[in-house]
Amino acid sequence: MTKSVPKNLGIPEKWGLLTAAGLTVFLFLMKGIGLLHVVELRALNIFILVGGVVAAIKIFKRKKPESFNYFSGMVLGIHTAAIGSIVFAVFVFFYVSFLDPSLMTSIVENEPMGRFLNPYMVSFIIALEGVFSGLLVTFIAMNYYGAEE
Repeated sequence: MTKSVPKNLGIPEKWGLLTAAGLTVFLFLMKGIGLLHVVELRALNIFILVGGVVAAIKIFKRKKPESFNYFSGMVLGIHTAAIGSIVFAVFVFFYVSFLDPSLMTSIVENEPMGRFLNPYMVSFIIALEGVFSGLLVTFIAMNYYGAEE
């Protein structure tokens, strides 16, 4: 068990928080190398989300094989993705509101729909995008892991 995550958390909570941590580290990595303004790089977030969801499904299947079925795996994967995405969205809200407001200014000035965005909308979009991406990732993963015998 990872020391930074409390032991009493369930599988989706643990892997959701680890996914959010991975997304946060990636954000700071992009900032550190000067590529935070390249919005297209956020597409790479899907790999972090895939890692969290697949890990949660595999661990659940290994630890509780009697409870594992297609529906329970779907719920677990979506729950994991939702936790990770929402926690990351809340972090981004505080980041663009208080820690680095110049990023929000850059988004407003440089993105095609930027003038319609504010920290609330950016965070909402991140959460929504993450949850729906997690739904797709979970669907694909469960078609693989749910079919194994």
